[in-house]
Amino acid sequence: MSAMDKPPANGSQQPILKVRNLTRAFGGLVAVNDVSFDVYPGEAYGLIGPNGAGKTTVVNMLSGLLAPSSGTIVYKGRRIERLPAHRIAALGIARTYQNIRLFGAMSVLHNVVVGEHVRLRGSLGERLFFSPRVRREEAAARHRALSLLAGVGLESAAAQPASSLAYGNQRRLELARALASEPQLLLVDEPAAGMNAAESEALRVRLRRFAYSGLTLLVIEHNMPLVMSLCDRIGVLNFGNLIAQGTPAEISRDPAVIEAYLGSEE
Repeated sequence: MSAMDKPPANGSQQPILKVRNLTRAFGGLVAVNDVSFDVYPGEAYGLIGPNGAGKTTVVNMLSGLLAPSSGTIVYKGRRIERLPAHRIAALGIARTYQNIRLFGAMSVLHNVVVGEHVRLRGSLGERLFFSPRVRREEAAARHRALSLLAGVGLESAAAQPASSLAYGNQRRLELARALASEPQLLLVDEPAAGMNAAESEALRVRLRRFAYSGLTLLVIEHNMPLVMSLCDRIGVLNFGNLIAQGTPAEISRDPAVIEAYLGSEE
């Protein structure tokens, strides 16, 4: 059994996400080349590699922002590689971004409420006239948003403009907004960027708690201590190629990873 096919310790045999031969070229530049991996329910799967290795390009394809040049993406048994981003989000895949994308003039609370709209059922006509059903949905959305803010430690900032938050708190807000759509698979792109050691550890604890609760994570991160302590398995990209895959212990001693990513001692 290869590392790609090896299920995590939770015993699940069926991956929630199956990526096969995924390739994306931009003209003559192949950013992602024939990449295959599985992610299992409740797993925290890390995707690491140097700058320019193709990590964010992979996430952009998984979330529908980019169409692959070739290859397949299967989520819960359904091929999604040609679906638009909003359809993929509605199926249960959410993401955060390497560059924070908040609505700065809106309140912290309303930034999270926006993330819930993919789950709201009121029609356009009902929304235009703010029908009783829409009022009930909006009230429930605000209640859930406050609960999510409490989960990331931002409930006291609910009324503040998002732009007033410190950088680390903006990262936490973006995470709460992604969770607002009630995803089953969360793609997290550089969540610890700009955080100090204490903030990174608090983030690790939160993400691990999400995984324990059943949420599946795919995490891109340069913070190696965070990745090694958070993730069940890790894939390593280099120049668009998946050069290694395994547990953190396996990755840390893989000669190809040491040479291409962690750095050779020679």
